Amino acid sequence: MPIYVYEVLGKDGTPTGETLEVVQSMKDEALTKHPETGRPVRRAIVAPMIAGKWSDTKGKGALSNKNLERLGFTKYERKGKGYMERVAGTRGPKSISADD
Repeated sequence: MPIYVYEVLGKDGTPTGETLEVVQSMKDEALTKHPETGRPVRRAIVAPMIAGKWSDTKGKGALSNKNLERLGFTKYERKGKGYMERVAGTRGPKSISADD
C-alpha cells in the first residue's frame, strides 16, 4: 500500500507547514481531518522516492572510481589548467595535457 503525505491546514485553509504520512489503500478516500487532532488536512502531491538501479539514491555509488574500474571504464579528472589525470581504470595514458 502506498504512503500518502497530507498537509495540515490552518483555520483559513492555508497550509501550516506541518505534514503527516498515512499508509492507505489506493481505493480509500483521501482524509479531510487529521486522525488524531481532527484538524483539517489535504493530500499533498509529492515526488515518489523510488530507489532503483538508476535512481539518484544509488547514482553516487554506481559512479564511484572503484565501481567504474570494476566495470572496465577509465575515468579522468581535471588536476590543473589543461591537465587531466587518470583516476580509475588501466586503459589509456596516465595523464592528458592540452599541450600535447
